[in-house]
Amino acid sequence: MRLRNIPRAEGVLKECSQVIETPEEFRGHWASDVFQNDYPVHMEIGMGKGRFLMALAQKNPQINYIGIERYTSVLLRAVEKLNIYIEENESTLPNIRFICMDAQDIANVFAENEVDRIYLNFSDPWPKARHARRRLTSPDFFARYDKVLVQDGQVEFKTDNRDLFDFSVESLGESETWGISECTYDLHHDEIMNVGNIMTEYEEKFSSMDHPICKLIAKRRCLL
Repeated sequence: MRLRNIPRAEGVLKECSQVIETPEEFRGHWASDVFQNDYPVHMEIGMGKGRFLMALAQKNPQINYIGIERYTSVLLRAVEKLNIYIEENESTLPNIRFICMDAQDIANVFAENEVDRIYLNFSDPWPKARHARRRLTSPDFFARYDKVLVQDGQVEFKTDNRDLFDFSVESLGESETWGISECTYDLHHDEIMNVGNIMTEYEEKFSSMDHPICKLIAKRRCLL
């Protein structure tokens, strides 16, 4: 689906101090130079309108959150949501930052052992077989995650797309480096994995339509 270009998006993003325009400059120094602390760094790739990440940032002030979104028109919605939060609370969320970039470039923006956790929520399924490498749970992308995650880091993936989830489970099953530590095909009825679950906009929409939500947590095999 082609996203509609919003002319004002770039201007709004430039005015937001929590949007990082030159992320490569902070490679290896995100916690110290951007957040000015030594807290863990968690990242959401494909953050959409930002509801999930902002909820986490409010709940966990001692974790730094970075949201990555490829399209300015989508990131604009997250910035607008953040601006509303700032107006209503008369304060910002100091532990959240946004980046407009392609996730393929994360190893150029984050250094080895710099990220503690990666969230993938309702990612584009890229259904055609020839586009499998573009899926955020493909071996190609896990190779990228391997370059930036700490040794005990993990990837959390949620989707309502069963084909994409099956692909992800199969790919991780064949990986020599990564494996699945937890998995459910019906998150909202899983008494263990649903504890503390924060829903995204898509998750709320799909679950209201009785679509089961799948979730897995991936870790390096040496930790399983």
